[in-house]
Order: sequence, then structure tokens, then C-alpha cells
Amino acid sequence: MHANTKLVNWLLFSLLSIIWGSSFILMKAGMTALSAYQVAAIRMLSAGLVLLPIVVKQFIQPLSPKESPSNSLISQSLLEKTILREKMGLIILSGLLGSFFPAFLFCIAETRIDSSLAGILNALTPLFTIILGALFFQLEVNFLKMSGVITGFAALVLLFISGGHANMQDIGYASLVLIATILYGLNVNMVGKHLKGVGSVTIAAFAFAFLIPPSLAVLWYTGYFKFDLLMENILLSTAASAVLGIFGTAIASILFYMLVKRAGTLFSSLVTYGIPFVAISWGLLYNETISLLQVICLGVILSGVWMVNKGSRQIKQP
Repeated sequence: MHANTKLVNWLLFSLLSIIWGSSFILMKAGMTALSAYQVAAIRMLSAGLVLLPIVVKQFIQPLSPKESPSNSLISQSLLEKTILREKMGLIILSGLLGSFFPAFLFCIAETRIDSSLAGILNALTPLFTIILGALFFQLEVNFLKMSGVITGFAALVLLFISGGHANMQDIGYASLVLIATILYGLNVNMVGKHLKGVGSVTIAAFAFAFLIPPSLAVLWYTGYFKFDLLMENILLSTAASAVLGIFGTAIASILFYMLVKRAGTLFSSLVTYGIPFVAISWGLLYNETISLLQVICLGVILSGVWMVNKGSRQIKQP
């Protein structure tokens, strides 16, 4: 059973790496005809709409006349709804911290900085997860955990520097990605500590449902609805943004919430280290060259992930 649990955790880890690793290409495709604000808003809107039926079902599904509140299954359902009402504020906050604000921050930042620099800064998420977890969420950190995170981050920095693409200009825009990683780290800890009693799908569904109105407001304010939405470039950019929302946000968020509750906060945040593998795969498809140093860096990144996973088993997470 323990082996099966580890296998499922690594499967979730891999799926999230593939989905989020492909998000950068979809963001670029979206911003060929739309603004950064519009791409981020469509991403959030499509995620909310695809999960909206789950929210509707939660509210309108009545009890069968043959069912009694004393029935154990019904009692469990009522208990879950009670917990959901109590945690609704945290669920909405999770959607804002873990998806809404970072979506806009990343899109705006990538209008001025290289995607490689954004990838490097995004890898700060595990470090902020440790710092915020230790300061505010009683997360226990041992030497092996910290060493694994630092090893993975150092290798990731070297990976992008070896490609010669790192650019430290536009520090103000780069700081937007830094803020996003802080929000990610805060959200990871909050979900792991305070939302254990709520189902993964339910968290994602309600979080994104509440993001529909602000997303529509952004699209209206930026003039998106004044475009000829049947124009090929607008249609393609909208489609790319919607796919990003459905897969890169809605489905990925469900998988991520599952991983946080199954494997813990720190291991879940290390998904950021799997993203370069997908990015390099996309590069190979476009005939980009991969150096031996880059391959070595990837091996070091994996060793960092293993160290943190090993450290997580040595201490009991809160």
C-alpha cells in the first residue's frame, strides 16, 4: 500500500509538471493578439466556468424523499457541507492567492522579462514555502529538506544560465514573479494546514467559481468584448487562453490540491522543479540544442527532489 501511495504521488507530480511546463507556450500564444490582462482573465474565467457545474450541484441537489438525515451517508454529506460553509472564506482566499493574482503577475511580467528568468524566479516557491511554513504554519524543517531545496534551486539557476538566456533587466517586472512565488508558498501552506477537511475538487470548484465575476470585469474594462471575436488571431489567442485555464488552472489545481493533501506541502511545491523537463522537451520539438551541462543540471534537480522527499519521511509534517 505504501508503494502504491508513493507511485500515485509521483504520477501526480509528473502530470502537474507536464501541464504547468506547457503553460508558458500557451501564455505566449494567448498574448500574440490579446493583452496580458486579457489572457489572465480568460484563463481564470474558463477555469471557473468548467468547474461551475460542481458548485451548482452542491447547492441544488436535494435529499431524496426516501433518505433520512439519520442515514450515515446523508449525515456525512451534511457534515461536508457544514465544513464547506465554515471554510468558504479560506477557499476563496486560496483561489486568489494560488491562482488569480499569480496569473496576472506572470502574464504582466513576461511582457518585459525572459521566460527563462520567470522560470528561475518561479523555482523560489519551495524556499518561500519553507520560510512561510516555519514562520506561520509550524512546518518542521530538517537539514535534508533544506539541502534538497537549495540543491534543486541552484541547479535550476545553472540550467538557465548555461543556455545564455538569463536577463536581469527590468527588475521591477521580475519582482512581480517574486511576489507570485510568495503567494504560491503562502497558499500551499494554508491548504495543507487549514483545508484538509474539504475535498480537492470542491476547493478548486468553489475557488474558481468566485473568480468568474472579477475575471469578467477585467475583460469588460480592457475592452475585450469590443473585439471581433471571430477574427482568426483573436479566436486563436482566446482558445489558447481558454485551454490554459481549463488544463493549466482548473484540472491542474485539482491535481495540486490532491498532491498537497497526500504528500505534504513541501514536496508539492517542488513541482516547480519538474517544469524545466517539459520546457526542454518543447525545445527539442522546435530543433533547439540541449547541452551536456543542461542534462547534468536536470539530474541534480532530481536529486534535490529526492532529498526533500526523503527528508519529509524523516519527520512528521503538521
